[in-house]
This record gives sequence, structure tokens and C-alpha cells, in this order.
Amino acid sequence: MSRLAALFTSLKTQGRKALVPYIVAGDPEPSVTVNLMHELVRQGADIIELGVPFSDPMAEGPVIQLAHERALAHHVSLTMALAMVAEFRETDSKTAVVLMGYANPIERMGYSVFAERAAAAGLDGLLTVDMPPEEAEEPSRILKAAGIDNIFLLAPTTDNARIAKIAALASGYLYCVALKGVTGAGNLDVASVTQLLNNIKAHTDLPITVGFGIKDGASAAALAPLCEGVVVGSALIERLVAADRTQDIDVWIASVAGLIGEMRAAIDA
Repeated sequence: MSRLAALFTSLKTQGRKALVPYIVAGDPEPSVTVNLMHELVRQGADIIELGVPFSDPMAEGPVIQLAHERALAHHVSLTMALAMVAEFRETDSKTAVVLMGYANPIERMGYSVFAERAAAAGLDGLLTVDMPPEEAEEPSRILKAAGIDNIFLLAPTTDNARIAKIAALASGYLYCVALKGVTGAGNLDVASVTQLLNNIKAHTDLPITVGFGIKDGASAAALAPLCEGVVVGSALIERLVAADRTQDIDVWIASVAGLIGEMRAAIDA
């Protein structure tokens, strides 16, 4: 059983929901990322989505776009992101880690090479934002052979036929985009998300996480009963940017990751 499958099985048994923070590898600088990953786990994260810096992150709002730019200024690459996963794995063999990014860097590396390196690093899943199901059969086969789950996005605009097609290719979990817009957008409508989740659940038994627009404990707690996990990205990165970098590094990281502790408490309550 994969680490992701074991996690969602365990959470279901406990009646709990996954908390999934998203950060960009190398933001604000490469030396911070692995320590921040560990602190996110200490604060209650179940899965870490680690963004691979990319020059044209089309699904991202301004907060995460700037995070990509800061990481790229340090020349953080897909290879470096995998190295961060491997370093994290040296002391954490339990927490699931998913790379989230865009197809270009992986296409350039080659899916077979990527799958081999990712498996060696201890990666659990890959979410490629701009990978349509029409082009995903061969990558999914390669990833599956390496024990890596291929995770897909589903949007409010995804019709039922396409939901079924995507669900048939996916493994690990499905990522439900809660609203029409980019990461960090507002106007979260719980009723609309509920309808979308019901449509998705009619086509699959895979766990579903919900992201885009989740900003705090209240929004996380509102959505958690509807799905198997909630994802937070922009709000976490906003806190990262706002935190006082003159503090001791451990204090600074704890102040950033404290948002996850707040959300964990709200979801569990």
C-alpha cells in the first residue's frame, strides 16, 4: 500500500481529515525549505505539497507567482526539489510528499528519469497542473511502475464525462479546485463546492482534497466535512512573507507554520 493510500485509510478509520500545506521549494531561500517542511508536520500537516518553481505558473495568483520568482532567483530546479524531498526523508519516513508543478521541467527531464529519481528520493505523488488526461496515459503508466501516484485537478468547469476520464487515470487522491480562478482567490462558495464534490464522488472512490481559496481555520473547517482533506497555499505563503526574518530561524519558521497548527485545531474541532 502506498504512503498516500495508507494515510487516507488511517484518517478514515480515525474520523479525521488530511491537512495539506503547499509551499514552493526554495522560497524564500533553499536553506529554509526542509526545516519548514518538518515544522509543518509538527504543526499537524499530513501531506506536504512541494511546488516546483516555474517561470509561467499559470494557475497561481500573485502570492504564489512571487514565491516561484523568489525560488527561481536562487536557481531552484526540479533536481533541487527532489534533493529536498530526499533530505526530508532522512528523518521523516511517514509524511506523504507530493510535488506540484507544471509539465515543462518534467518533460525536459523525461518521465522515466524523473520517476526513477523521484522514487529514489521518496516522493509519493506528482500533481502536474497543466497535464490534460489526453496526454497522461503514458506518464501515468511510468509513474505507477515507480510507485508514484499521479494526481489530477478537477475544476468547477469540469463536466461529468471528463471527471470520469480523469478519475480513471488518477491515483492517490484527486484535487478539487474550489472556485473559478487562480490560487488565493476569494469568493469561496460552500454550496457550489458541495455540488462539485457530489459530482466527483459519483465517479470515483478516490479521496478528494479541496484547495484554492482556503485561507484560515474557519474556511478549512467549513470544507473539511465535505471531503477527505483541505489544501492551503497562498495564506501560508503570505504568512511566510510577513514573518520577521530578523528572528532566530527556528522562531521564524514556527511563526510561519503556526497557521497549520491553527487550521489543524479548527478541522479537528
